[in-house]
Amino acid sequence: MRQRMIEDVQLRNLSPETSKGYVGYVSQFARHFGRSPEVLTPEHAREYQLHLLRRKVSWSTFTQSICALRFLYGTTLGRKDFVERLPFGKKPKRIPVVLSRDEIVKLLQCIPSRKQRMVLTTMYATGLRVGEAVQLGVADIDSRRMTILVARGKGNKQRLVPLSPKLLTELRLFWQTHRNPVWLFPSRLPDRHLGIAVVEKSYKKAKQSAGLTRRFSTHALRHYAASWIMPTLSCQPTRSPANLSGSLLSDAA
Repeated sequence: MRQRMIEDVQLRNLSPETSKGYVGYVSQFARHFGRSPEVLTPEHAREYQLHLLRRKVSWSTFTQSICALRFLYGTTLGRKDFVERLPFGKKPKRIPVVLSRDEIVKLLQCIPSRKQRMVLTTMYATGLRVGEAVQLGVADIDSRRMTILVARGKGNKQRLVPLSPKLLTELRLFWQTHRNPVWLFPSRLPDRHLGIAVVEKSYKKAKQSAGLTRRFSTHALRHYAASWIMPTLSCQPTRSPANLSGSLLSDAA
């Protein structure tokens, strides 16, 4: 059943992160009752929803758990009646944390790793999610059109975002420190990009070092960018990433 669910996710062209998340949430559901989801009933699902609420999990965790169960029962197991018994929770409306320029500068100054600092600087300047930033390829930087191709965005959607001259200069200088032909932010293994967990851990330590006590994640950089950056370009890329590969490399050589 686990393998079939993974294959169902793949057939619908959902992202690997979605597949991993769905499987994880269904596994938690099964472990809670100590039985296979195949033998559980809608009443078990209702009990599990109440369990999540009692634990006071985040709205995101609650919703993603329900999405995973709805996919399992509605798609993989074909039990449409089960899906009707799995309602979504109402999303609470909260004002996002928006950091000041001074707070962001202070935060970035407390990150010793140039690579991780550059990832966060890119997020700050473009509004990219952390998962999108670490997966940027060298070929995604188009210095001629002054855009960045987000080729691996949320939901496997591509988009273009503006690239400022100052960020382009910083990215060129940083790229010259490693000259990886594929990844803009490579990990210690040159054929792989930097991991999200590494950036998140560094970010958390920097918050403490900077003395920032408000609760916020790396997503706060995206909120800040959204408050001042020009709107994301809605047009789809007209050239393949391969045609852009010379933009950052040749100009920076």
